[in-house]
Formats: sequence, C-alpha cells, structure tokens
Amino acid sequence: MADRKKALEGIKVIDAATLFAGPLAATVLGDFGAEVIKVEHPKGDPSRSHGYAKDGVGLWWKMLGRNKRCVTLSMSKPEGAELFKKLARQADVVIENFRPGTLERWGLSYEELSEENPGLVLARVTGFGQFGPYSNRAGFGTIAESMSGFAHVTGQPDGPPTLPPFGLADGIAALATACAILMALRTRDATGKGQVVDLAIIEPIFTILGPQPIAYDQLGVIPERTGNRSSNNAPRNTYQTKDGRWVAISTSAQNIAERVMRLVGRPEFIEEPWFQKGSERAKHADELDEAVGSWISERTTDEVVQAFEEANAAITPIYNIEDIMRDPQYQALDSIITVDDPELGPIKMQNVLFRLSETPGEVNWSGPRLGEHNEEVYEELGVDEKRLKELAEKGVV
Repeated sequence: MADRKKALEGIKVIDAATLFAGPLAATVLGDFGAEVIKVEHPKGDPSRSHGYAKDGVGLWWKMLGRNKRCVTLSMSKPEGAELFKKLARQADVVIENFRPGTLERWGLSYEELSEENPGLVLARVTGFGQFGPYSNRAGFGTIAESMSGFAHVTGQPDGPPTLPPFGLADGIAALATACAILMALRTRDATGKGQVVDLAIIEPIFTILGPQPIAYDQLGVIPERTGNRSSNNAPRNTYQTKDGRWVAISTSAQNIAERVMRLVGRPEFIEEPWFQKGSERAKHADELDEAVGSWISERTTDEVVQAFEEANAAITPIYNIEDIMRDPQYQALDSIITVDDPELGPIKMQNVLFRLSETPGEVNWSGPRLGEHNEEVYEELGVDEKRLKELAEKGVV
C-alpha cells in the first residue's frame, strides 16, 4: 500500500481547530493522504484531556490526532500570528473554529491569508455560522443536537428529550466539512481561486433529520418522540430475547414486513388493508409489537437471529463495543485496526471511513505528543533552533 498514490496526496491542511468537528474533518483528509499540520495552543488541544485516559495519556486524542504532525503556537501573539501566516502561505486548506471575528482580530482574516496565497481554502466551523444574531454565541454539539430538532424527537413518548452520549452533531459536521473542503478544492482546480467554507454545526444534523420542514410547511406536522418506533413503518423496535439480550428489527420494505409476520406465526395481519402501507402499519404498532415481541421473548438471541436470517428479514443484536470487536463482519471489513503508539504500545481504533480501490486511505501513526513536530515543521519555515528556543521562552510555541 505504501507505493500506491493517495487520493489527497499533495494537499496540505492546517488544522487550527479544537473539539471536535474541525479536527475530525482534518483527520478524514489526513487518512486519505493529505499532509495535516495540527496547530495547538502551547497548553495543548482540549481533546488531549477529554474522555478516558491511560497513564495520563488521552485516548480520544490518539484517534483524533492520527496522521497529523503537531506543533504548538499561540496565534493570538503577534509573533505567533506571523508564524501562522507562513504556514498558511504553503497550505491548501486552513480549518479553524474560533468565534467569528477572532482571526480578524489577530490579523489573520481570509483577506490577509489569501493575499499571498489566493488558492487557499479557509474552512470556518462554528456553532451558528459567521453571521446572524447567534453567531457570537458559544456553540457546541449539544447545542446543535438540541436546536436542530434532534433531541425533541429522540427518547420515549412519556420521557424527556434525549441527547446522544457522544459527539453526534460534531461528527456529522466533520463529514460535511470534509465534503465542503473537497468541493472548494475542486473549484480551485478549475479557477485557481480559493474560498471560505462557512459551516454552522446546527445545519448538517438538521439536514439529516429529513423532511421535517416540508411536512410542517405543507401539513403543519410537528414530529414527537416515538421511542424506538417509527411513524413511517412497523414493526420497528427493540425487543428482548429469552437470554436477556436485545435485538432490533426494521421493516421499511413491505416484503420484509410480510416476512416478519409469517415468521412469528401471525400471517393474518398481512391480509389487513392497513398492513399494505408503512405509515398505516405504524398506527397499529401496539398489535404488531405484541406479536413480534412475544415470539422473540420465547427464544434465545442466536435462535432469533438465525430464524430472521433464514427468512431474509432484517435484524441485528444491539451491540456494545465488545460485540463490535468480536463481530466477523467488522473483522472482514478490517473496520478496527491496530496502530503502534510510542506512549501506549499497540492500540486499536477505527480504520479509515471507506475503501477506495485505487487510492486507499491508511493510518500511519496515532496522535503525537504535544509539540512533537515543532522543530521539524518550523525548520521548514526557516526558523532555526535558536529562534525556536526564543519563541518558546516567550510562550509563542
């Protein structure tokens, strides 16, 4: 694989963002061959101390910082801003997530950065975007998950709105940011001119929630919480098996719904007029769940899964991470890889997002130590060892 060309080979990305959308977008680009330089405050990126740690080493960082060369830099100091300008002159992409106006205040506006590098793409990832009444508010994934409508429709009907226990909005925004950057680079290839990507974290998660604006506009519908059920089809839920585990089934396709009812011994439902349409089946979810749930509760997980597979109906056990690590499909896809880390030894993490037949991505190293590549990167900018030491004493790097 080392001899094969990478999809983003030759693209240089400066990751000056923190927690989590911007940095994850840079990680995706780095996985597919972009050269990524992570610019951190001398105190370190917050993700280094976020979540679980082993022997004082942050584990989330090991994945988020992979394939990046890491330098420290206080961009708010004039000498730091000058160094950043030098980095940006050689870059194709800069990713940042400071509040609107911050780069401008430091003398690092897009106009200034692109003056000497007109092909530069500046991706600005913030909670609410670069303009509007909320643009200067602090914006995190939790805020986006709440404001987008996601939390409103998540949870049990008689329970509170429910937030995800991980960075869902940030993750979705990261993928959208990576996509937007590639579009901007494609345009630059055609015109020679860069541009600004303005991504508000509230928008990508709002987009994937589906046709809510259309349904409200045309029908006045405001979706409510339905638990694990769907308003579009049934049966669709989680069900507990005889051995205490949980499985989930989906019947989005009509033929699958019919197979499920035959399998659980209730073919009479199929003859009901309402069974022929998913949204009508959803109105009879109590009856359908009773039929499916009672059948599943009398059998072990292995028996249930085998029966559903033989009937060509969609089902899966509810996995935890231990189940994922053992699953033969994940193993076949090589979805989890082992990376040698100088601090922790061999560590496991997710592989790259997808497989490209001709220009595959790969993980070459895990998240480096703070400032690990200071000498290497700054020497490339003409900063010698003496000057680097002076800058360190001033708190610039």
